[in-house]
Amino acid sequence: MPQIEMADYTPRHAARTVRPLPILLLFFALAGALSSAGAAPAAASDAATPSTSQPSAASSIIDAALTSLRTLPFIPVPEISTAPYSGVDVGLIPVVLKETTNGEIDQILAPDLYHSSYFGWGATFRLFRYPSADEQWSVIAGTEQRVQRTFDAEWDHGLLRNTPWSWTLHAMYDRSGTGIFYGLGNSSTLKGQSNYIDSQARLEATAERNLSHRMQIAYLARFSTVAIEGGALPGLPYTETLYPGLNGLGDTREFHQRLTVTYDSRDSVDMPHQGVRLAAFAGASTHVLDSGVAYTAIGFDATKFQPLGSRLTLVAHGALRYMPTYQGAPFWDLSSLGGDRSIIGETQPLRGYGYDRFVGRNSMAASIELRDRVADLHMMDSNIQFELAPFLDTGKVFSAMAGDPFAHVHAAGGMGFRLIAPPFIVGYVDIGVGSEGPAVFTGINYPF
Repeated sequence: MPQIEMADYTPRHAARTVRPLPILLLFFALAGALSSAGAAPAAASDAATPSTSQPSAASSIIDAALTSLRTLPFIPVPEISTAPYSGVDVGLIPVVLKETTNGEIDQILAPDLYHSSYFGWGATFRLFRYPSADEQWSVIAGTEQRVQRTFDAEWDHGLLRNTPWSWTLHAMYDRSGTGIFYGLGNSSTLKGQSNYIDSQARLEATAERNLSHRMQIAYLARFSTVAIEGGALPGLPYTETLYPGLNGLGDTREFHQRLTVTYDSRDSVDMPHQGVRLAAFAGASTHVLDSGVAYTAIGFDATKFQPLGSRLTLVAHGALRYMPTYQGAPFWDLSSLGGDRSIIGETQPLRGYGYDRFVGRNSMAASIELRDRVADLHMMDSNIQFELAPFLDTGKVFSAMAGDPFAHVHAAGGMGFRLIAPPFIVGYVDIGVGSEGPAVFTGINYPF
């Protein structure tokens, strides 16, 4: 059975596999609506030419249904989702899109109501706002009858780096019953799967000094509490049962600080077509503010955007994370590979595997994808682009810097499908295949 992941938000070590298909179905529902809208002028032109053929009853019913859907104040998207060990969800998500006077979509409202076979009835509120190219914010909040709760709010200001300072504020609480741990090391197997309930609360602030439009120095401070409890999924043992003494079980407080120096020549923050982003970071968690965690981490992250035409972009990404001291780090703070997101200084993508599939002291990762904007669609007086992106992700976790860096590397390849509403919004479905089978990831924003 394929793994399916949804990235409404990307907290560190999120292992949720809950309700992915609403975004997946929304993706194709939008594509269908956009295609219909884009085809309207051609249809009108064809109507001027007499035709002896009559529309079938089936096509008339479909046309009437599409017309009715277009008159609704929202896009109704059914929820039907399933993933390994996380049951079946069924529900409905009404999606409301708001545009500016210039025809650009600047708001997505996507609440839902659903039923989970494991966690009962639930509802989620999602609001994404894009007031300008220099500012973004989002709020996500949800609850279910049993176990699962989530709240995530983020505000980003100074994205264009045209002012002396840029800021990011992030508050998050997430209680998930679908945490999966496979064991430590690059050779962990599916036989080592275990389940835990992961409760995280986090306050995070980033202050970025813009030395120039291209050079920045950022300071991040994050205080978090994490509680790892007994598992909630039938069929899997609790993590502590399989891995007694694993560092990070129970309740943990952490105060983490990180300094990042970045050179960024990209032509766009949200939808880059050319340029490069180079980042070097050094971070540490120390025993202050009642923190029970101590470790250090250094590394670099590099992404190159090479235009091969007006609609074609080759993107190459590489990252290395090394932990000089790691004995005091909980398992959820070690280097990790898996999922679809690249977070500088933290997790790296491997889109044929679930989040945090491979966990170890150090990690290296490299990805390449070809972003090809193959079609222009039209909706609500906005130009929407459809993009295909074949990709290849590779990487591994390792304990020592010595040895062959290319030995025992994991790989995953696949295809990305993206709907792009310039200048801010990218909705994606990325389908990857690794040695353990296929995986599907959906969400908003590019993976790197």
